[in-house]
Amino acid sequence: MDNSKWPAKAILPIAMPGIKFVVIAILLTGMFFYFGWQVLGGIFVCLTAFVAWFFRDPDRAVPEESDALVSPADGKVIIVQRLAQCEYMDEPCQKVSIFMNVFNVHVNRIPFDGVVERVQYNPGKFINASFDKASVHNERNALVVKTDEGKSFAFVQIAGLIARRIVNCVTTGERVRKGDRYGMIQFGSRLDLYLPLAFDVAVQVGDKTSAGTTIIGHMR
Repeated sequence: MDNSKWPAKAILPIAMPGIKFVVIAILLTGMFFYFGWQVLGGIFVCLTAFVAWFFRDPDRAVPEESDALVSPADGKVIIVQRLAQCEYMDEPCQKVSIFMNVFNVHVNRIPFDGVVERVQYNPGKFINASFDKASVHNERNALVVKTDEGKSFAFVQIAGLIARRIVNCVTTGERVRKGDRYGMIQFGSRLDLYLPLAFDVAVQVGDKTSAGTTIIGHMR
């Protein structure tokens, strides 16, 4: 897991963890053309474009509603359910899971204002993240946040079959703001939200989400 700090504002339209991959691809492309290897050079032009696109980091318009909790990830809602117990909260909760495929923007964002109470990293397996057991068995990194109203919620980055690099840039005790970038899971995967029972969920299975923009629901 990578714990490098993320800039408060995007410097480039490419996510910070992807810059080194783009630079390497550009250097290799230039080297192939320099030595006259036109075919390889052409292939790496396409590869460089794909890497830059994959690590894209667009700005997002964060909803101004003070009680709105936004999606931490681009993707598709695959689970909305109530749980009698939760690893990250000392009470029953609601779970919303978002699956990210290779075509989604992979930058993760803070769902709601608050202070990070706990950062919990668990090593694990790399099974298909679309399976529900991935929430328990896969490598994952959880942030538990307490809001200014004293309510706690958690959101968990989960590695998958191909996605094996979790980037998290916040620490315990840090104040976070809704919509801020905080990390990514490289090459797709899944993100789970654990919310209070009193939370009004506004999405359902099958809905598409955009990080920092889509309203998952409202705090009550």
